[in-house]
Amino acid sequence: MSTPTETATSTAAEFTAAWNEWHASHERHRADPHGFLAVTHLHWLGHSHRPGGAAAPLDGVPGTWSVGNDVVTVVLGVGESLLRDGHELNANAGATVTFGPLAERDGINLKAGDAVVELAKRGGEYIVRPRHPGNPLLNEYRGTPAYAPDASFAVTGTFVPFEVPRPTTVGAAVEGIQHVYEAPGELHFTLAGQDLVLTAFNGHAPGTLSVLFTDATSGKTTYAANRSLTVTPDADGSVLLDFNRAVNLPCAYTDLATCPLPPAENRLTVAIEAGEQIPYERQEQQ
Repeated sequence: MSTPTETATSTAAEFTAAWNEWHASHERHRADPHGFLAVTHLHWLGHSHRPGGAAAPLDGVPGTWSVGNDVVTVVLGVGESLLRDGHELNANAGATVTFGPLAERDGINLKAGDAVVELAKRGGEYIVRPRHPGNPLLNEYRGTPAYAPDASFAVTGTFVPFEVPRPTTVGAAVEGIQHVYEAPGELHFTLAGQDLVLTAFNGHAPGTLSVLFTDATSGKTTYAANRSLTVTPDADGSVLLDFNRAVNLPCAYTDLATCPLPPAENRLTVAIEAGEQIPYERQEQQ
């Protein structure tokens, strides 16, 4: 028969093992050959970044690119190649291809040799980001430091929906653009003896919510601009907020990201000493 101490030790070991498995999977996803660590350039096609919206070649990308009337046009020269869903877009003597319109935060991926070319819309403008598997940021990636898993930072809370989802405007990691997200409600919970509330946005997967936040560790041991936590409320509104699984966004690693910043009400004063810390790459820049 197990003693209370043995049971607690076993539970802690299981909690740590589950976190290790989750974080290893997250790291593998982050280090994908065409993930955000592979991004080599951030090109803006809009008029506010390129006066007159003139067509121009882009570093790291085949073709000459321009945008007008919410449609992106690419002129491919002889010998230049782009593939979409495995289909070659260039004709033998060169071709003009168009893309769009795209919805905000949508995007498509094109292949150019061993690179992926991301075309997306962010902050109302089109961006082009080539992702090269030979990018030094990716090849020299050493993993992300994190706090040791601590069950005291996995707390239960309640999702309280708004009567009507609220469009919420937030800033971005790059100047000059804003992001607008739909906030379906708030997360209410208690941590370190404080009653706290976070505005939640709709998550990527159905039924999930995404929370952007900062706390008293931000800019000290964790990335200053933001961290993100994904949660899944139950049907009755109960929800687990496991801050051990708070992760960095791409802007924590590269200036070629357009990540959103947390809404003002999500800037917590409590110290959440859990989850991912400042990446080694940023530590070396301080």
